[in-house]
Amino acid sequence: MEQKKFDPWQFVGFFLIALILTWMLYNQPPVDEATNETVTQTESSVNETSEASASVVLSDSLQSQQLQATFGSFANLFQSNSYAEVSLENEKLALVFAPKGAQILSLRLKEFSNYKEEPLYLIKENQSFNYSFTTTDGRVLNSSDFYFTPKITERSGNQIVTLTAAVSASQYIVFEYQINADNYMIDFSIRSEGMRRLINTNEQQQITWDLKAFRNSRSIEYENRYHLLTYGFEDDKIDYLSGASEDEEEDKDVHWISYKQHFFNSILIPSKAFETVNFTSESLVDSDIIDQEFTKVYQTKIPVVSDGEINQKFKWYFGPTEYDTLAQYELGLEDSIDFGWGIFGWINKYIFTPTFNFLSSFLPYGIAIIVMTILVRLVMSPVTYKSYVSQIKMKVLKPEVDEISAKHKDDSVKRQQETMALYSKAGANPMSGCLPALIQLPVFYALFSFFPVAFALRQKSFLWADDLSSYDSVYDLGFNIPFYGDHISLFPILASIAIFFYTMMTAGQQAAPQQPGMPNMKVIMYLMPLMMLFFFNNYASGLSLYYFVSNVLTIVLMLVIKHFIVDDAKILTQLEENKKKPKKKGGFSARLQQAMEQAEQQKKMKGKK
Repeated sequence: MEQKKFDPWQFVGFFLIALILTWMLYNQPPVDEATNETVTQTESSVNETSEASASVVLSDSLQSQQLQATFGSFANLFQSNSYAEVSLENEKLALVFAPKGAQILSLRLKEFSNYKEEPLYLIKENQSFNYSFTTTDGRVLNSSDFYFTPKITERSGNQIVTLTAAVSASQYIVFEYQINADNYMIDFSIRSEGMRRLINTNEQQQITWDLKAFRNSRSIEYENRYHLLTYGFEDDKIDYLSGASEDEEEDKDVHWISYKQHFFNSILIPSKAFETVNFTSESLVDSDIIDQEFTKVYQTKIPVVSDGEINQKFKWYFGPTEYDTLAQYELGLEDSIDFGWGIFGWINKYIFTPTFNFLSSFLPYGIAIIVMTILVRLVMSPVTYKSYVSQIKMKVLKPEVDEISAKHKDDSVKRQQETMALYSKAGANPMSGCLPALIQLPVFYALFSFFPVAFALRQKSFLWADDLSSYDSVYDLGFNIPFYGDHISLFPILASIAIFFYTMMTAGQQAAPQQPGMPNMKVIMYLMPLMMLFFFNNYASGLSLYYFVSNVLTIVLMLVIKHFIVDDAKILTQLEENKKKPKKKGGFSARLQQAMEQAEQQKKMKGKK
């Protein structure tokens, strides 16, 4: 039997195989552990997704439960929907409506821009319109919190936005806006269906309309004076809240409510007059804030009575505060323009507005102002003539008045008696110079009220003034001077110079001497041009242009009267002739002289005692 021998190559082979197996064992990835980790991660992701889905469902469920607990059967009104904002426009207006609250989110006047030449908005997230009511289970609900479903339709060429907030399929509240094709007026209504059993008619319902008025002009302080809450009530009565500070008012039988922003307006007109309305206005203007955005905060609260179903119809005007535009609706909305009270408003409405509209229809606006000023001065020239003649009479009698004053310098009563006697004999009346000025006052004040509200002047240029409805700055100071401003306007300077020369022409013709203890009238007269300079620096340049031209024309008229019409020597001769004529005692002068004589006698009697 052959004995087996040891094979060294076989041993080497086994050793190599062992090394290879050992290397493979330690370098192969741990398949089971990796698989387990991957499985774990997948399970974790699935669990997280499941938890998130469950969380969403749970959140919606909790929200629904909370709304149900808070609002009961009205919970659907507060359930957020996915509807986007609705945009609509006609030739005049561009509007955006918000599903929440059925609000007008923005309203732009397409034909106009503000002082920065930016789009002009009357509404841009600055308005709130809310209808509040109490439910039969005691909840107070506000329409501004409801979510509405929008729908756009067309009827007779007009676009209609219907926004519906549903309690159920048969119970809902509707806000409807009808936009006419070429109009600033919007038909607006609020109505309900199937709500009679849900609304408590014993509790008062209320409409609340809030608006923050935008700044649209360069001079915010000047513009703010003409941002007013105005309303019409009872039998064509008009009232307004203070433009300078916070104010509150309550009135009955209100026909329309105007939130005026100087040259633009938001006016709410109910189909039936509101029985009672509470108004609030607050000024926001701060002179330290240069780029201030808002000028006023307006608020109106209107109590509403209903039988359970809501049924309110309105018209809503959004447009320019322009007389002809407002008058065309035949609703009395043109009365919201502040032309001035009484006779001043009448003159502006029926004389100056038609005249200026006619002139500006074929003339540049600055030239139209000058032509209208010339017409006014020509119409008032007879009054100017009488006033000047009276001043000349006082002037030629002044030496005799001075003699009387020197003779009775310690006896004021006697001095007045003899002065009045002199005037009476000469046929001169010191009041005749004042009466013409009083006659002119309604005209001048009417024009003072007319130019700031003349919409036609807005953004119309003339010479260096780029906007006749605002100040005509020729130099920006870079700092603010109290009561003057941060700029220099040229038209007020020219007007002040003209007033100064007019004052110089008239001051020397005053006959009455300075009375002890009385203010110096000449000083006051010379202060007027300076006051004019400060007062009108921020006013409409159209108004300053009018005053400049008016005073220049007055100076020219006085020079013409003085050099070509009136002869001082002839007037003096006439007064001397009047002194020789016997005077019939009577009238105001006689009664005044008699009263002064009685006062003198009483004084003497007291002296004897």
